[in-house]
Amino acid sequence: MRELPALLHLPTHDGEHPELRSAVELLGAELATARPGAQLAAPALIDLLLVYLVRAWTTRPEAGGWGAALADPVVAAALAAVHTNPAHPWNAETLAARAGVSRATLNRRFTALTGRPPMAYLTWWRMTRAAALLRRGTDPLETVARQVGYSSGYALSHAFTRQFGTTPGRYRTATATATDETVGANTPAHAAAKAAQPGHVHEGNE
Repeated sequence: MRELPALLHLPTHDGEHPELRSAVELLGAELATARPGAQLAAPALIDLLLVYLVRAWTTRPEAGGWGAALADPVVAAALAAVHTNPAHPWNAETLAARAGVSRATLNRRFTALTGRPPMAYLTWWRMTRAAALLRRGTDPLETVARQVGYSSGYALSHAFTRQFGTTPGRYRTATATATDETVGANTPAHAAAKAAQPGHVHEGNE
């Protein structure tokens, strides 16, 4: 995410980025009217739209960074392991084994292409997933902790606060309030969705 530019422009071409177009249309439809379930659907669609924007940007022919990371079979294998199963008790040895290389080789290639060592990236991804689960659901903190690889709610809370500067409980309350305020037309989220249409200039996200 740090490699995204402040402004992101994707040219409009027929048949290009169909999933991105669909996500924009779905998000626009949810934000146009306050239908039942919009408070859950809109944040999920915004997350999906961001994934598609990042994918479209990083898979440009001239893209480096994440495009290069995904093209590297060693780094891609480690990323796939972390992304598909963040709850697994990964460590440097098991990730290197999954990628089929030594710890030193994985650390060197992974850090060079992603900007983070493998274990630091694992922590970041777990926190990202925890934040998404807190935003979208009402599961107890202990349940969320197990889903992202932490043995207890206390352990997750400590890591989450260190990463984001706020507790999981406060984060959940704040994001729930923000979602309530941004459902419907003429809202910041609605404006962002409108600006994100293919062919327009998009704002990058950290």
